[in-house]
Amino acid sequence: MSAVLLPILPPLIVTLAVLILRRGSAALALAGATLSLAGGVRLLAGALDGQAETLLLPGLPDMPLRLVSGPMTALLSVAVATVGTFVLVYAIGYMKRESGQARFYAVMSLFLAAMQALVLAGDWVLLLAAWELIGLCSYLLIGFWFQRPEAANAASRAFLYTRSADLGLYVAIFILIGSSGTSEIAASLEAGGNASTAAGLLLLLAAMGKSAQVPLQDWLMRAMAGPTPVSALLHSATLVAAGAILLIRSATLLSPEALFAIGLVGGVTTVAAGVIALAERDLKRLLAASTASQYGLMLIAVGAGVPMAALLHFLAHAAIKSTLFLAAGDFQHAREGTAFDQLKGVGRARPWAFAGFALAALALAGIPPLSGFFSKDAVIAAALSGQGAAWLGPLALAGTLLTGAYVARALRVLWQSTGDSRSVEGTGWMRAGIWGLAIPAAGLGLAFGPLETILDLPAPETAGTVAIVLGLVAALVGLALGWLVPVQRLLGPAHQWAESGLEVAGGLTAWIGRPAMAVARGCDRLEDHLYAAALAIGHTALSIARGGERLEQRLYLAVLGVGRANLAVGRWVRGGDERGIDGLIFALVAGVRDLGARARTLQSGLIHHSLAISAVATAVLLAILFSASLSV
Repeated sequence: MSAVLLPILPPLIVTLAVLILRRGSAALALAGATLSLAGGVRLLAGALDGQAETLLLPGLPDMPLRLVSGPMTALLSVAVATVGTFVLVYAIGYMKRESGQARFYAVMSLFLAAMQALVLAGDWVLLLAAWELIGLCSYLLIGFWFQRPEAANAASRAFLYTRSADLGLYVAIFILIGSSGTSEIAASLEAGGNASTAAGLLLLLAAMGKSAQVPLQDWLMRAMAGPTPVSALLHSATLVAAGAILLIRSATLLSPEALFAIGLVGGVTTVAAGVIALAERDLKRLLAASTASQYGLMLIAVGAGVPMAALLHFLAHAAIKSTLFLAAGDFQHAREGTAFDQLKGVGRARPWAFAGFALAALALAGIPPLSGFFSKDAVIAAALSGQGAAWLGPLALAGTLLTGAYVARALRVLWQSTGDSRSVEGTGWMRAGIWGLAIPAAGLGLAFGPLETILDLPAPETAGTVAIVLGLVAALVGLALGWLVPVQRLLGPAHQWAESGLEVAGGLTAWIGRPAMAVARGCDRLEDHLYAAALAIGHTALSIARGGERLEQRLYLAVLGVGRANLAVGRWVRGGDERGIDGLIFALVAGVRDLGARARTLQSGLIHHSLAISAVATAVLLAILFSASLSV
């Protein structure tokens, strides 16, 4: 078996096993994720030795399915499997008392398998299939508690937002395959040509939906209605990551116009989502807005022409954000909620979870020597390098400052004050999951140097000192402001607007959602009218048909009556013919024949008979004549 299948098959097999067995689902899911991680490590070790793995599978005519392992795809595979493994470790404790565990672990395993297929896909058809499967799994997991209206609505909103943007990926794939003549990703990206700008912009549209970029960011905050392990996996290494990974893998295709648009979307998102996060009053929603902001930073790096920086920040963010969400889930169990009013002082009651949260939060802010410091340094250096638009640098620094501010605000709420917390079951598993990811969140940056040497991606033309200083200053200023200054004063008049999600004239719901719903309602009414009209026409046609049927029946009976009368007349005529005319003719013939027979006796052929008859006849004639003369 090809090694490139090792990260995909275990969680895929576990999905089927859990659905069939319906028991031991947690252990099976964890085993599948662990084997997937081992397979990813095997691929990465081979890639470091220069061994590229390619597997061709039957697909569409002239378009076989490809799985490809190189340094970047193997590294992404390890990142996905690592986060997935520790999230499942955490989930064993978090979901201990929840019903529907078989369904949960089956979909989580399928989610992991789909993401592994996405990062290892070597052709557009397989990538698209994995992309859609990720969307389906996210819908099922966000709506895991589907009996709760908010969960069902959040799942539907996430599905509709991302599916609408997925149209960009479909059209981009058609363009790339049509212009290059192949479905192989590497070959089609190299061919590029005149289609590169259009394809790049369409890929950006797809990434905006999956990675929750402005103006499609609203669904991400509402997706917090699902279980915390879902949020951790979804925000760090699966659904939301898919958009950024798509652009990183497509970097060689992107034209200057597409890079400009990507940088613009990323820059606007990192600032807008950062402001929204700063104004949030719910910890998980703050982390969700933070996710959109951090993926905006990745898009800034891609827009600056340095996908290497985006990849490094993706790796750091995957560990950081999953740690933050898992710790938030621990706090949620302790206080039965995630609103800041409920979480005040929970960090003192849950010191292990708070320590992991604080470590990851400082890493996210970009404090050295934690991983976020190195990854944000790379992004800021890319933005300031002059390879992209001049305004990318200020936007990246603004996003960094806002990150520090909302991180400090969250830490202050969690630590200051005191309060009672209920005991949490499954703490050991949850603690293991948190710290299994907190350690790479802290120390992963030390591996960035070697990674840059093995990844075949362009690095920023100018380095570091200015980017390091500016980034660190922005992070420290943000931390100070977030800790010391109340958010109402910090945002001023924009605070209420930020709490609404920076909606403009009602936001996307007013600009697109409500008109779309109005059109849908109009179509619904039109459908009702058309149905009623069709029903009326049908009733009329049925009445006409029934009338025609009755007329036909009467005509049939009339024709049948005439036919029967004709048959009776015919039988009578036939009887009269047989008994009348035929009898008369037969009687006449018989009389003539009898007369002839009698007359024949007079003609014997003897002369003396003839003379005697003549004499008698003469005598009779003379007697008649004599009698007549006497009477005269």
